Amino acid sequence: MVDELRDEKARGLEEYWAIVRRHRWLILLSIFVCWAAVWGTGWMLPATYKSDALILVDQQKVTAELVPPNVSVSLQDRLETMTQQILSRTRLQAIIDKYHLYPQHRGLRAMFGPSDPVDQMRKDIAIEPVQVPGHSDELTAFKIYYTGPTPEIAQRVNGELTSAFIDENMKSQQVLSQSTTAFFGNQLADARTELEQQEAKVRTFKAQHMGDLPDQLQSNVQILSGIEGQLEGTQRALDRAQEQRLYLQSVIQQYQSVQTDLGNGDSAETPPALDKELKNLRLQLAAERSQYTDNYPDVIALKDQIAKTEKLKKQIEGEIATNQKSGKGSGNSTADMAGAAIQNGAPTPMMQIASQLKANQLEIQGYEKQIKQLQGRVAEYQARLNMTPVTEQALADISRGYEESRKNYDSLLAKQSQSQLATDLEQNQQGQQFRVLDSPRLPDTPASPNHILFSLGGLILGIAVGAGLTALFELTDARVRDEEDLEGLVAARVLVGIPRISTPKEDLNRIRKRWMGRAAAAAVVLLIVAGNIYAFYKG
Repeated sequence: MVDELRDEKARGLEEYWAIVRRHRWLILLSIFVCWAAVWGTGWMLPATYKSDALILVDQQKVTAELVPPNVSVSLQDRLETMTQQILSRTRLQAIIDKYHLYPQHRGLRAMFGPSDPVDQMRKDIAIEPVQVPGHSDELTAFKIYYTGPTPEIAQRVNGELTSAFIDENMKSQQVLSQSTTAFFGNQLADARTELEQQEAKVRTFKAQHMGDLPDQLQSNVQILSGIEGQLEGTQRALDRAQEQRLYLQSVIQQYQSVQTDLGNGDSAETPPALDKELKNLRLQLAAERSQYTDNYPDVIALKDQIAKTEKLKKQIEGEIATNQKSGKGSGNSTADMAGAAIQNGAPTPMMQIASQLKANQLEIQGYEKQIKQLQGRVAEYQARLNMTPVTEQALADISRGYEESRKNYDSLLAKQSQSQLATDLEQNQQGQQFRVLDSPRLPDTPASPNHILFSLGGLILGIAVGAGLTALFELTDARVRDEEDLEGLVAARVLVGIPRISTPKEDLNRIRKRWMGRAAAAAVVLLIVAGNIYAFYKG
C-alpha cells in the first residue's frame, strides 16, 4: 500500500515536471516579456529624488525658573501652526515660480500631470516629528522631506523650506512675546490709572480728616496727654499766682496796719505774712533739695523768691526802724510817707508790693487765657479721638479699593517685567530656537520609482502569467502522450509500445536544438539577473 502511494506521488511529480518541460518556452517567454515590460516601464517613469533635513529644537538659554517664557503653546501645536502657514498657497506658489516646478503639459501628458501644482507640492512635502524615547509628548527635533524631479532642485527647495521654518519660528516667537508684553503694558497702564484714582480718593479723604485718622491715634493721645499735662501745670501755676495774690494783698493790708500803728505812735512789727511766706518758701526749698540739685530750675526759683522776700522784709524792718527813730510816724500817714519816698526817689516796700501785685494780676490773666486755650485744644483732641473709629471705618472702605488696585498693579508690573525679559531673550535669540542639525541632503538615488521592486514585480507577474498560460494550454490540449493518457479512453490495455526511432542526423539536430535552447534560456536568465542588479544599484 505504501509503495502504491509512493508510486502515485512520484508519478504526479514527474507529470508536473513533464508539463513544465513541455511548456518551458512559454513559461520562460512569459516571465521575460512581463519582466521586460514592467522593468522598462519603471525606467520610463520620471524619477523623483527626496531630500531630507533635520532641525533641532534648542531650548531657552536662560533657565525658565529665572525668566519664564511668554509663549505657553506646546511645541507640537506651534509646529502644526507653522506648517499650515509655510504650506500656504502664497508661499508655495512663490517657491514654484522661483524654481519652475510642476510645469504644465499638453496632450496626453496633461492627463497624468498634476492639476494643481500647489496641491502636488504639498503632497511632496512631509514633516516628521522626532520625539524623545519614552516621552511621546516631548518634541526635540523634526525632519523635513521634499521630493523633487532632480537632486539639486530637491535640495534647494528643502533648503527654502528649512529656512522658512527657522525664520517663521523666530518671527512667531518674537511676535507672540512682543504681543504678550504689549498686552501687559496696556493692562499695566489701565491699572496705573485706576491706582492713581484710588490714591486721589485716599489723599482727599485724608486731607478732609486730617487729625482724626487712625494712624494719628497714638500721636493724638500723646498730644492730648501733653496738653492735659500743660493744662494741669498751668492750673497749678494759676493756683500759685492766686495764692501769691492773696499773700501780696495780705502783706499790703498788714503793711498799712503797721503804718497806721506808726502814725498813732504805737509800736509796730514786721507783717507776719512775710514770716509765714518765708517759712513756707524754706519748707518748699527743703523739699525740692531732697529730690533735686541746687541747679534745678525750681530750686533756683525758690532761692530767688526767698532772697526777694528776705530783702522786702529787711526793707520794711528798716523803714519801721527809721520811722520810729525819726519820730515822724506819729503824725504822718501812709500816703505822706509814700509821697516823701517818691520825692526822695527811693521806692518804698509798699510800692514794690503794689508793683508785684500788679504783675501778679497780669500773670493770673495770662494763666487764665492760657487755660482757656488749653481747654479748647483738649476738647478738640478729644473730639478727634471720638471721631477716629468712624474715620477708621470710612478709610477702610476707601482703602479696600486702593489695596486691590495696588495688588493688581504690582502683579501686572511683575508680569510685565518678566514678559519684557522674555521678549529681550527672544530678540537676542536666547529663547527657544530652531537650529539646523543636518542640512538638506543632496540625494544620490531616486526615491521613486523603485526599480528593484518593479523588476521583482515583473518577475512575479511573468511567473503568474506563465503558470496561467501553461494551465490553460494543458486543459485545452487533448493529445495522448503516454500510456496513462489512454486509461479511461479505451477499454483495452496497451500490450506493446513502439519506441522512437531516429537517424543519427536527427539525433544531432535534436542535441543542437537542445543546446541552443539552453543558451537562449541562459541568456534570458542572465538578462533578468543583470537587469535586477542594475535596478538594485540604481535604486
